[in-house]
Amino acid sequence: MGVALTRSAQWTAAGYGTRTLETTPLNEAILQEIIIFIESFIYKHPQEAKYVFVEPLEWKTDLDPSAFELGYVVSETTVESEEADKNGQPLLFFSVPQIQVRSFGQLSRLLFIAKDRKLKEAQACIEANRNPVRKILGFDYNAVIEDSSVLNILDKITEDNDPESQVKMKIAMLLKELDLHLLNHSLKHISLEVSLNPEAVKNDVELLKRFSGKGEETVLESITYTSDYEFSNGCRAPPWRQILGEMCYVLVKPHDVETLCITCSAEGVFLNGGKIDEGEINYERKGAIYKDLITFLKNTSAKFSEVMSKEIRFNELQNGKDQPNETSDKKESDAIPKAVDGSDKGMLEKKQINFGKRQMAKRLEPSLNWKTTVDYKGRRSSLRDTHKEKRGGKLEKSAPSVSPGKTQLACKNVSKTEEIVSESSSESEEDEEPPDHRQEANADLPSEYWQIQKLVKYLKGGNQIATVIALCSLKDFNLAQETCQLAIRDAGGLEVLINLLDTDEVKCKIGSLKILKEISHNPQIRRNIVDLGGLPLMVNILDSPHKSLKCLAAETIANVAKFRRARWAVRHHGGITKLVVLLDCAQNSTEPVQSSLYDARDEEVARCGALALWSCSKSYANKEAIRKAGGIPLLARLLKTSHGNMLIPVVGTLQECASEENYRDAIKAERIIENLVKNLNSENEQLQEHCAMAIYQCAEDEETRDLVRLHGGLKPLASLLNNTDNKERLAAVTGAIWKCSISKENVTKFREYKAIETLVGLLTDQPEEVLVNVVGALGECCQEHENRVIVRKCGGIQPLVNLLVGINQALLVNVTKAIAACAVEPESMIIIARLDGVRLLWSLLKNPHPDVKASAAWALCPCIQNAKDAGEMVRSFVGGLELVVNLLKSDSKEVLASVCAAITNIAKDQENLAIITDHGVVPLLSKLANTNNDKLRRHLAEAISCCCMWGRNRVAFGENKAVAPLVRYLKSNDINVHRATAQALYQLSEDVDNCITIHENGAVKMLLHMVGSADEDLQEAAAGCISNIRRLALATEKARYT
Repeated sequence: MGVALTRSAQWTAAGYGTRTLETTPLNEAILQEIIIFIESFIYKHPQEAKYVFVEPLEWKTDLDPSAFELGYVVSETTVESEEADKNGQPLLFFSVPQIQVRSFGQLSRLLFIAKDRKLKEAQACIEANRNPVRKILGFDYNAVIEDSSVLNILDKITEDNDPESQVKMKIAMLLKELDLHLLNHSLKHISLEVSLNPEAVKNDVELLKRFSGKGEETVLESITYTSDYEFSNGCRAPPWRQILGEMCYVLVKPHDVETLCITCSAEGVFLNGGKIDEGEINYERKGAIYKDLITFLKNTSAKFSEVMSKEIRFNELQNGKDQPNETSDKKESDAIPKAVDGSDKGMLEKKQINFGKRQMAKRLEPSLNWKTTVDYKGRRSSLRDTHKEKRGGKLEKSAPSVSPGKTQLACKNVSKTEEIVSESSSESEEDEEPPDHRQEANADLPSEYWQIQKLVKYLKGGNQIATVIALCSLKDFNLAQETCQLAIRDAGGLEVLINLLDTDEVKCKIGSLKILKEISHNPQIRRNIVDLGGLPLMVNILDSPHKSLKCLAAETIANVAKFRRARWAVRHHGGITKLVVLLDCAQNSTEPVQSSLYDARDEEVARCGALALWSCSKSYANKEAIRKAGGIPLLARLLKTSHGNMLIPVVGTLQECASEENYRDAIKAERIIENLVKNLNSENEQLQEHCAMAIYQCAEDEETRDLVRLHGGLKPLASLLNNTDNKERLAAVTGAIWKCSISKENVTKFREYKAIETLVGLLTDQPEEVLVNVVGALGECCQEHENRVIVRKCGGIQPLVNLLVGINQALLVNVTKAIAACAVEPESMIIIARLDGVRLLWSLLKNPHPDVKASAAWALCPCIQNAKDAGEMVRSFVGGLELVVNLLKSDSKEVLASVCAAITNIAKDQENLAIITDHGVVPLLSKLANTNNDKLRRHLAEAISCCCMWGRNRVAFGENKAVAPLVRYLKSNDINVHRATAQALYQLSEDVDNCITIHENGAVKMLLHMVGSADEDLQEAAAGCISNIRRLALATEKARYT
């Protein structure tokens, strides 16, 4: 970590005072990675999280002591953690404003407490502790970390054999890994940034000078350098500033803002402090860094941006980077409106300005062909104008040579597609748009880059033979290399390759598709292919009689359809139906008499079709299209093959589609589960992973879970738990076991196969996606007594409790359910209490996610029921009872039901009942009475019944209008609601006014019917309530005649 902070992080210049981290995207990215590492440390490495630092990390914080609650001793100005070292010193000590932290566990909890201020806290900590490794591990280990040799670390391990040294070396290795990760992350971040040079800055300044001056048509009022002297390297900054990468300083006066003093440096352009006394410049940066001067001015001056945008869209499309010619220049100049006075001089000036703007636009944003986030209205109009100019250039079917007109027309159609997708697509996800990488003109590029650019020129202008030779030559390059992929794109080769797909020459189509298939692995190239209208042409090729063409087109579609817009385009142009037909090609194909160039086996055609459907099936609309096209029976038939290459895309498609209920029903009908279970025994790890994931998706249904057991699928799932190297497969397998464990019969089988012991062993040192499934499976298994005993004897309680301090929502929900199941057993409850598990569960009631709150409240119920001296334990949590009562204000029905259940258990202790009564539990429970949710009704009635045991709470419930709504609960169809309601009404009927309300709302008739119920508790409560009503009636009658 120390090397990354020294070499990669960007610190302020050494002036006066302490150096601080600059506010830059790179620094923010580094801090975010460090935060992720610290937050996950406590549950990924629970043992190391307890290690006490050699020296505390100390810094100034803006946190308030009141933010610290459970687990801390809080006063007005100080905070101490209850967790302490062996000498009794707290691991966290906060005395406003200084804070000291001495363990990773406390660091992780502090970030959780900081919430949205965690980035600021991390920055303050690093700025105050420039060498954190030395403070954490000591000077000797700091030297080991900084040495890149792994042998030194191994030597250190062999020298120190005591347990503490082993923990320190484990932490040293983790910090070393973090350091390398930060360095690699920084390199990736830096590689995306554009590096300026003096020549580029000079060109920008000179160009802007030409179009500056008074008047509305100019882009700026003025632009000048602060220094007239230019060094031999092209810089104008003083030498001592050139060392820092700064090249020159520019004074710019836009039309709508004050004069700006701008620094142009190698890392970008930014606003400095301006000129001060005696012409000196305040070099300190005052704002964000932009990639060049034009971008800076666009973001600073609205007027500049407006003037620049008038010409850029039109001129970018008019003038391609690789096709400059006099004709296009002439057309553009003809399109410029004439001057008012009609003079030749005015006309010439306008042409020159237009030409200059066009060149500037072309350099900054080379072509809208590569842009996916554009102004579609402007783009459509520009494309329409461009097409009118070039309508003469049309691709001839008989020749493989290309003209640009067809591509521009395709662009026009695709722009319309983009607009429809952006407004009305029903698909749920969109992949992140990657940055558009372009090679700099002066960058050091390999020779292959220039060779490919020459070959693309032959593609553009050659005849049929030259085109085929150029395609073969392109195929010989390493097209998996990004430089080669971008070389084809930068030279305009993509337009040519896509246009070749619309010719009648099969050889040219094959060559083009082979290249497109390889380069479409690049995310940028994928989007470029869609922008240029390549997908409709590939979809049309799926109807070709040549199987080789079908295979290549389907494989290319599989690569391109990795993002939403591409998947929409495939469906919109009828590609889903054609791909489904490919699955049945062995029965329907008519093989033409062709040379071996066009031959392909039927199995290969079906494999490629399945591969494309796999990519397309990530959207709901495409899943429905596959089902309606009859894809499920064909996939079921292909699943019976023994070819691994065929099975992987078939199972992958089924796995994606099985998330929908319609598909799960069809999968059962087609008896696909049997084949999925069979392929779990395959030696192909990827096939095992997808089969397990498909079972995970389908096992939501009880019948499917039974089928997995009947076909012998539980044993291979249990055996695959022992192979932990492949984390993706392990996540899929544990997920399948989790869902199958919902059925008790399956749990019995897993116990026979010793799967529960293996699951307990996976509770540590596993990624979150595995932990979520493992804990979920244990939660289901622990519903049975025998399995709870196994978990306890295997030491599973402690790692479960350790996971309560995590931040993953799904993991927290599953952990709380598992602990709730274990807490039913008294022996396990003793361990949970000793590990402070109840306090951790209580702290989760403050979690922002409703599911976590509800799950934690449900888990507290068995803990309170089975804990020794539960009443005192509950009262020991400072502010805990008030927190529970306030949760009755939640909007979530599940949270309300779980909190009512917790209050039912809390109220069994008289002191606790008195406390929650003081916190206003009665009016809050009364407000919830008008609900139609049977689950909430049951637990609310139970809570009201228990709360009636204190003081005048019975009367208070009547005064808060809670009695009449309770009577309506008796009309429910749920016997549990009847029982809880009858018990609540029995308690409430001890008050005279409540008795009258119960009678007036017609409860007696329903209660009389329930007296005959088979449920003894319901019988007794109903009878007791009727007895109280009858006594009141008799007393009233007696008083009347007395």
